[in-house]
Amino acid sequence: MSPTRFASQHKWIYTVAIVLLVGFVVIGLIQYKAVRSTNQALDKANQLADEVAAAGYPRPDPSALARALGEDGGIVCEDPASALKSALWKINMSNGATGPGQRPVIADRRAVQAEALVLKVYCPDTLQRIQDELKDLKTDETVRR
Repeated sequence: MSPTRFASQHKWIYTVAIVLLVGFVVIGLIQYKAVRSTNQALDKANQLADEVAAAGYPRPDPSALARALGEDGGIVCEDPASALKSALWKINMSNGATGPGQRPVIADRRAVQAEALVLKVYCPDTLQRIQDELKDLKTDETVRR
């Protein structure tokens, strides 16, 4: 048996090996991108957790922050100063009732500043617009500590 005859008879082995190799390369590249983005998300989440702890809040779980906000802030950074987001944000600072019983309240200053911490870490370019809106809100020390 000559080596060329053996190679031509078992060509399917080489084809399967090449297909498997290409498949492993593709899977490896996908996994690398996922791990890299996970590391970036955890870095930002740790930075936010440090900011939150420095502001006097309990330190949140960085892995939960990374899952919720990702590496770019997710929905929090999608035009946070838009009219719709501003309205939803102000509705959340109400007495908690629905319908005709819903009333605006004087929000706690530290709670309002907590969103600014998220924007400071994940999308600092929009922070100034939010800071301008925060100045217009009436806030006070309303939560007992």
